[in-house]
Amino acid sequence: MIELKIPEVGESVQEALLAQWLKKDGESVRKDEVLLVIETEKVTLEIAAPADGVLRILVPEGETVRIGAVVAKIEEAAGEEKVVEGEKLREKPEKGYEEESEAQELKTPGPAAEPAPVPREQKAVEPRVEEASSKPIISPSVRSLAEQRGVDLSGVAPTGPGGRITEGDVLLHLEQAARASETRAADLAREAPGPVTGVSFGRGEPVSTPTEAGFPREETVRKTMSPIRQRIAARLLDAVQNTAMLTTFNEIDMSRAQDLRKQFGEQFRQKHGVRLGLMSFFIKASVYALREFPEVNAFIDGNVILYHDYYHIGVAIGAERGLVVPVIRHAERLGFASLERAIVDFAKKVEENRLEISDLEGGTFTITNGGVFGSLLSTPILNPPQSAILGMHKIEDRPMAVAGQIVIRPMMYVALTYDHRMIDGRQAVTFLRRIKESIENPERIMMEI
Repeated sequence: MIELKIPEVGESVQEALLAQWLKKDGESVRKDEVLLVIETEKVTLEIAAPADGVLRILVPEGETVRIGAVVAKIEEAAGEEKVVEGEKLREKPEKGYEEESEAQELKTPGPAAEPAPVPREQKAVEPRVEEASSKPIISPSVRSLAEQRGVDLSGVAPTGPGGRITEGDVLLHLEQAARASETRAADLAREAPGPVTGVSFGRGEPVSTPTEAGFPREETVRKTMSPIRQRIAARLLDAVQNTAMLTTFNEIDMSRAQDLRKQFGEQFRQKHGVRLGLMSFFIKASVYALREFPEVNAFIDGNVILYHDYYHIGVAIGAERGLVVPVIRHAERLGFASLERAIVDFAKKVEENRLEISDLEGGTFTITNGGVFGSLLSTPILNPPQSAILGMHKIEDRPMAVAGQIVIRPMMYVALTYDHRMIDGRQAVTFLRRIKESIENPERIMMEI
């Protein structure tokens, strides 16, 4: 019997939420197969089976457990005995089995001998393999989305590679259900005027039965905040209450950066195996500006200012369970290709719940890109104990006055939120201007001048 324990994920983390079991109690599991998903105040992790066997769940999902707690056991010996017994039967029947077969043949005469019975283990294996091969692949994030929206995944058609159900498949299923519900509601309304009851409108929850006045009853759903969401809330509240935050804005002409990406993007991808994105430009520009304004890269510790001679840049990534900020260490030493690879690796870790505590610690400056979600302008909140955060936004074609002429240019609003206790307005505004100059003239950061 092997105990399955909640692993240590960092010195400051003492407990975790058992978010989801991916296997059922009594189900057979294989070594390295993901069994459950846990959430701590910083990361979401998947825990795999340490060996083959039968899973015995001790703690149900939704419970908060201490680090090191035993949440399940795996009956390793039972699984091995079945396998070994099946192998023995396939290789050579036991003596008692032969005697029983000979006696049966003597008692039951016939023109031809009956075929030897297939061992029960062989019969049971084949259907399970076929069933597993036809079963769609479901990631934890997709399963969580389906549970939130009340979607039965057995009715969702997979379109992802290898029969994988994607989040887009779930959303499409909801849209189709909503259209079908609206059509049924319209048909019922035409046949029998009056309030329609029990019709679902695609959100996974049935409409409440109307009251006598014809209006549905109001319902409130209570759901406990996940440890990650609680941690995010605490840090944001701490930033608002304990810093003097102020935000300055500017806009950047993205023409030159876009031209470079179009001109060299394909060669860059073929040589380095990653796409040339905009984030690497902004990381390079930030390092360039941080060298000129060390206060923006510093922390306040009581009455002392801690200056850093290194540049650990945090990149905010929106995950299914909350925002995380993995850190690219020593960004000043990395080229465009290394930066892009680091971003891609972190994005995969977030998607696969493999992010570690060490990936989130030690950042000195943060960049967040709301533009990927369509944000035109926002005021980002500091990531304590850091003193500044840069916010990127979506690129939008706008008419601009250039050399006395009105021309259409791809423009991006950028925002710098900073702690006014240690960074003056002049420093913040000039810092953001350096970012603007570097992006509009990317040759400067490439030549490091």
